[in-house]
Amino acid sequence: MSEPTQAPHMSNRAIEDAAVAYLLEWEAARGRPSRDTHNTGAAADVANAHRTIEVKAYGGLARGQDLWLEPSQYTEGRDNPNFWLYVVENIRQGDPARFRLLEIDGETLRVMLVRAVERRCFTVPWPVATYDELIRDQYPA
Repeated sequence: MSEPTQAPHMSNRAIEDAAVAYLLEWEAARGRPSRDTHNTGAAADVANAHRTIEVKAYGGLARGQDLWLEPSQYTEGRDNPNFWLYVVENIRQGDPARFRLLEIDGETLRVMLVRAVERRCFTVPWPVATYDELIRDQYPA
């Protein structure tokens, strides 16, 4: 299989939003109408009567990447047999028909979580204006 092509410019937020929208349609097509719960403080991004689903979105391929879970997601994945992890790849190329979905069910996820490594980090907001200023200063036209 050849590696999927990628369009160059798409924000992380746009990639995540596209993955969640794709998942909502995917679940509905399988008779599991769902609601978008990302950015609400819920344990996962999508919820329905059958599953609690954390969505991991990748612009390209996720092969060989670690899966980052927040502490509440780790706990939910460990304790809730209906907690699933869905990895949606190849989003940056833009065509949902070419997205690839990998479903990690609760049982498989619990086996994977045995090898989880806890890390502590800080997320530092990096405003677009600051980025643009650095580019102008360091790479003048």
